[in-house]
Amino acid sequence: MEEEKSNTTLQQSGSVHLTKPIRCIVKLGGAAITCKNELETINEENLKTVSSQLRQSMIAGSSSGKVIGMDWSRKAGEPEIPSAVDDFEDQPVAESSAFIVVHGAGSFGHFQASKSGVHKGGWNRPLVKAGFVATRISVTNLNLEIVRALAREGIPSIGMSPFACGWSTRERNIASADLSVVAKAIESGLVPVLHGDAVLDDLLDCTILSGDVIISHLAAHLKPDYVVFLTDVLGVYDRPPSEPNAILLREIAVAEDGSWSVVRPTLEDMKNQVKTSVAAHDTTGGMLTKIAEAAMIAKLGINVYIVKAATSHALRVLSGELKGEIPDDWLGTLIRFSSK
Repeated sequence: MEEEKSNTTLQQSGSVHLTKPIRCIVKLGGAAITCKNELETINEENLKTVSSQLRQSMIAGSSSGKVIGMDWSRKAGEPEIPSAVDDFEDQPVAESSAFIVVHGAGSFGHFQASKSGVHKGGWNRPLVKAGFVATRISVTNLNLEIVRALAREGIPSIGMSPFACGWSTRERNIASADLSVVAKAIESGLVPVLHGDAVLDDLLDCTILSGDVIISHLAAHLKPDYVVFLTDVLGVYDRPPSEPNAILLREIAVAEDGSWSVVRPTLEDMKNQVKTSVAAHDTTGGMLTKIAEAAMIAKLGINVYIVKAATSHALRVLSGELKGEIPDDWLGTLIRFSSK
């Protein structure tokens, strides 16, 4: 039975063929684009800056000149519906790189999921079923707002909820993930925007599928040039960055067996351990999950960069500027494969 299930998953995920290579998969950390201590509140300034930097990184020649938006719906508090229909009449087709965006939930979804125990599963409890519905309402609302923010920057973004696309898990591990819709969107010149979601689970009834796990799965099957995690801190530290004397880990090497070690800086007492903290309402594992998933991606030979969102350091790595050795003036964490 297990082998049959595994074969089905491989058939659904492995039959994707792209004529357009994917340059980058980007994870927008929930803490970077929402106000994590304010329920269902978006960090508008950060989201706008991130969206602008993604446009500059994706679309050739878009760092200067007029931005023609694609969100033609009225925004709350604005009297008129913005429309740039006429501006598209003589607009040449811009050259763009293929990107996929995956975002976390931040102050959306986590509260509903943790209060109801969705991540633990169990349809026999009415609270879990209600929480499943409430969680999906919350995360899909955030997804729409992120898609709109990207569209306002002229990025042809399209929201794709894993649940609605048929993704499911088995004991919290991905059991089914049809990537054909994602592939077709990319081939059509669109930018898929996925998100952490409440999904059905073969054994638990339901659970939470984190954005970090989604990125790992996408990277394994779609093979981007590199992956970027945009977070609310500069990168991975040897302890929670709020603690005194926390040290930014500049480079982490991942071995073939999945073990990893800190390359820069050299810390004799590290013992390859990184202390992390997880918010009480976070049902997806926090930074520890990010490191584990990033290590799995790095094992594929794909460099993973963890960097603070809406900074010049983020723009540099999104644009593909960082290749080979990381420069001293770039602040972030590179996680890479090492065969040594």
